[in-house]
Amino acid sequence: MEQTLLITGIFAFIFAKISIYLKNKKKLDNKNNLKIWAFAGITLAGILAYYIFNFMATNGVSGGLPIKHTIFLCAIVLGLIYWSYSQIKKGNKKVYSTILDWAETIYFAAFFASIVMFFFVQAFKIPSGSMRNTLLEGDNLFVNKIVYGFRLPFMKDKLVEFKPIKRGDIIIFKFPAENKQQINCGESQYGRDFVKRVIGLPGDKVELRNKQLYINDELMPTQDYEVYDDHLREEYMVNIPQEEYQKMWESRTLEHTLGLYLRDYFGPVIVPQGQYFAMGDNRDFSCDSRFWGPVPKENIKGKAWLLHWPLNRIRFIK
Repeated sequence: MEQTLLITGIFAFIFAKISIYLKNKKKLDNKNNLKIWAFAGITLAGILAYYIFNFMATNGVSGGLPIKHTIFLCAIVLGLIYWSYSQIKKGNKKVYSTILDWAETIYFAAFFASIVMFFFVQAFKIPSGSMRNTLLEGDNLFVNKIVYGFRLPFMKDKLVEFKPIKRGDIIIFKFPAENKQQINCGESQYGRDFVKRVIGLPGDKVELRNKQLYINDELMPTQDYEVYDDHLREEYMVNIPQEEYQKMWESRTLEHTLGLYLRDYFGPVIVPQGQYFAMGDNRDFSCDSRFWGPVPKENIKGKAWLLHWPLNRIRFIK
């Protein structure tokens, strides 16, 4: 989202500077030129608005911007174009200053918001029940993006690292998919943000036997946040060589062979260096690293920090 805002700010900035240049050169004194300029500015704003809203709609929440919202957005753009044309026809020269003011407001707000969201805090809405009862569907929270380190825009690695990622941290990360054709948990998860709890660190050996978690061959004590709603056991007898099993898991194709069996009996696998094993707290109903593999460090955006809505659930997240 922060990169989308940054791009929006850049386009609005360029449009504002070109507008000032055209005005100074008296290119917009002509009514026809002013109409073309107004049409370009409002259309550009509409495209950018659609891009932002559609990104928000597809960010792990739904399949895209609903058609009724798209129609409503188009109606607003057409209405603004009609208004600007009517004002130009009447000889009202305030159209230029009005649109320019909006462009300057948009690029300042977009630049400021993108900086805050990229480096410090990002809003996130819980889209599913995979983290029950720690986080519920519809919970709104803030993500601490600087807790693990400092990263520049469009760069994978952090310039400076602060706190290490620890077992038990609740992290928000971009789903590890290289393309939209990658299918996991029944559909493409490409481009979506996920929230899960870190279970395995780089180099850890992770295994589940009859729903019980083993890390480095040691049985982990049951935690208060773990939820098991399905008492049935999905046990499989498929014999896959360990090396092939590990390779299929890392390539995110193991699920295609074993499917739901991975829920209760999984591994063992070794978490690769620079990657993490993440699971939902609602263990029986979570699409997580058991099914789609490890989370690369560069995909991790930050740590869940503050649940701020609904009001009766406000708290710092542990």
